[in-house]
Amino acid sequence: MTDLDLLHFEQLKKSVQAQYLTDYTPSFDDISKWKGIDIIYFQEDLRKRAKGNISEKSFYTYFKTCPVTKLPRIDMLNLLSIYAGFDSWYDFKKQNLFAGELLNDEEEIEDDDLKELEKTVSASINLNSETNNSENTTKEELNFTDLQKSNNENQSVIENSVNPEEASKPSVSQPKKNHQRPIWIAVTSIFVILLGLLGFKDEIFQKTYTYHFTDADRNMKVQSDIEIKVIKENESPILYRIKPGESFVYPSKDKTLKMQISSAVYENLEVNRNLENAPKEETIELKPDDYKMALYYFSIKDIKGDNSEQLIQQKRKQLENLISNSAVITQVYDSDIYGLEALDKDDYITLVTTPTTSLKNLNVIEMKKDNKGKIVSIKFKISNNENNP
Repeated sequence: MTDLDLLHFEQLKKSVQAQYLTDYTPSFDDISKWKGIDIIYFQEDLRKRAKGNISEKSFYTYFKTCPVTKLPRIDMLNLLSIYAGFDSWYDFKKQNLFAGELLNDEEEIEDDDLKELEKTVSASINLNSETNNSENTTKEELNFTDLQKSNNENQSVIENSVNPEEASKPSVSQPKKNHQRPIWIAVTSIFVILLGLLGFKDEIFQKTYTYHFTDADRNMKVQSDIEIKVIKENESPILYRIKPGESFVYPSKDKTLKMQISSAVYENLEVNRNLENAPKEETIELKPDDYKMALYYFSIKDIKGDNSEQLIQQKRKQLENLISNSAVITQVYDSDIYGLEALDKDDYITLVTTPTTSLKNLNVIEMKKDNKGKIVSIKFKISNNENNP
């Protein structure tokens, strides 16, 4: 890496900014001042144009800092160059040379050349390995042949002398009476029975409990995934995932049961049961959460058709009624420089009602409501699941 490469990267950032501004109007023209919602829309456009993505952490590392002190990986440089309208990072530098700059043609190695080089190195390694194996096999065969050689001329035969009279005498064994045998049989049988009871004590003493889940408003089986966290004293929680329409079957020999039930579209619920007098089968009602349902709807739906705008406006009004005007809304980032960012109510509603790929990775870390049911605090994070740094 040279200082000229860093200058070229600053050029590339300007080209990326100019490309985005041709179709979009972010909160600021300067790419280093873009905020969360601008970054999300840029990521979406990057996926469409260049068929790739960069994480928010990478954006803050390389775009929020000016000038940068290190270059991104070559795959990210190629991705951004393609987005800006060039074939590759090498092509971008080639078409934006500084005065007196010369590019080394050896920087660009075609994929076919790389594959041929890999084949050559692999063939060389295999050839050396086969040669060494062949030499080792030959040595082993020679050693084995030497071991098979024997000199029978010097071998002496030693015969065991047996007295004919002693051989002709039949061997007589005196029968012994074993009065302890029945006792040992009885003791062994009791031990085997006790061992069996000890090995299957859990199956003998435990009971099986079945829990069904229904929608409290619709009186039908829950049609979404459910997560159940079983809490035991002095033990780590055990997480179970229940598919839509299925029941939770829990075998246990404990006297109590504590469950924390959560879902993408239902309110969280904690259930405590005394299993000594609890029924073996029970139905638990889950109450729908309007806020969660709105987010879930936009995270899985691709809004299209003549009434798409009407549906979006309907969900916006729903969220406006649920969220307080003075709500504190915070986005958390995986960045040492920019850890938190505050959003106002309108920006947040726009973010969660615009169907984008990033919305599928939105996770609510914490949400608080007042005594009237209004949401007064939201802390969320958009997870990073791509391979780019």
